[in-house]
Amino acid sequence: ETKVSRLGSKQIIMKTAVLLSTIAAATAFAPSANVGRKSSVEATKADLEAIAEKANPVVKFYDPLNLAEQDFYGFGNEATIGWLRHSEIKHGRIAMFAFVGYIVQSNFVFPWPQTLGGAAHPSADLIPEAQFDQVPLGAKWQIFAVISMLELWDECGGGGALPHYTNGRKPGQFPSFQPFRDNVHFVLDLYDPLGFNKNMSAETKERRLISELNNGRLAMLGIFGFLSADKVAGSVPLLNDIAQPYSGNPMIPFEGQFSYFN
Repeated sequence: ETKVSRLGSKQIIMKTAVLLSTIAAATAFAPSANVGRKSSVEATKADLEAIAEKANPVVKFYDPLNLAEQDFYGFGNEATIGWLRHSEIKHGRIAMFAFVGYIVQSNFVFPWPQTLGGAAHPSADLIPEAQFDQVPLGAKWQIFAVISMLELWDECGGGGALPHYTNGRKPGQFPSFQPFRDNVHFVLDLYDPLGFNKNMSAETKERRLISELNNGRLAMLGIFGFLSADKVAGSVPLLNDIAQPYSGNPMIPFEGQFSYFN
């Protein structure tokens, strides 16, 4: 009876943690209410067209859903464009990590233990999706917690050091951890942690931002190409020779381990 009670309490704690973390992460999809003040870095549709011309002179500006003319949540078109640009850059960066990680994990895993109990990392003989299925639940919670904290730091502008990305912050600019370093403990910034790029010219920054945008878009197609080829045989003909069947669901990270609905 005591064991059952403990298991029930553990489930309640885990479900509460999921709910709170989900709420925290979901704030990334809601613009800040303080969007009345205009800023020189707020973008318009004309700015998007100029960026598109530089990113791909052949396709140029392509917006079949007219998202650049929308007004999300009633906060204005500039806030909507800021949300869209920040979202695309963020997803592109994560996709680049995922794409490179997929290739590395398909051929190499860390030689040291994955857990404090001494369990090894899942074998490289498994495809990355199957490797992730073998990761202990506790380790997945750690990953999820870090993601949630990074989302919160982004949403609050690094403790108010930067405006919200719907209210004039440069698209893709992640806040510095300086306030955290000053008040909690040392941690490196995500961008340019050693300060190598602090004297970079504006022209170089612009060129690199366009390259990052293009690389991110390509990586989003690439990682979903890998996932689709493994999940649906023949869906990506170019990957038929390397794709391996996967019976799980890559969109359910806690599959078979935890569900908020159980």
